[in-house]
Amino acid sequence: MQNNETERLLAEIGSLLAEDTEYPLHATLLYAQLDREYVAPSIYKNLGDQILYRSPDLNSLGSVLYDLWEAQDSDLRWAEIEYLIENGKFTAKFNYPDEMSEEDLYDFDRRELIVRQYFGDKPIVYPPMPDDDATPTYEL
Repeated sequence: MQNNETERLLAEIGSLLAEDTEYPLHATLLYAQLDREYVAPSIYKNLGDQILYRSPDLNSLGSVLYDLWEAQDSDLRWAEIEYLIENGKFTAKFNYPDEMSEEDLYDFDRRELIVRQYFGDKPIVYPPMPDDDATPTYEL
């Protein structure tokens, strides 16, 4: 799957992940599920005693992930990417639908299983849900 466009897009993903300067870039995992109809990225940071979820910028990261998915040379496209940054370098693993069970393809809990494979069995901290007052409402 490697070509110049793929390499460029993988480097751009790393640059986008580096924009989050609130936490160290080291031990950052981007896990994303993709298909023609959706891009679903999640970012996790290993903080030692816990794993922190960081909300992705869907406009920039989603676009680059979709471009990477589209840049594949074959008709069979990957369904997931596991992109890990450690010690100033990244590794990217692509999971293809024919390598996964039907159950894995549609299992939302798979996200946490993948995170624990990289960072161990630690609590994953998600941001609090917004108050009902903060939820936008619209009149039709």
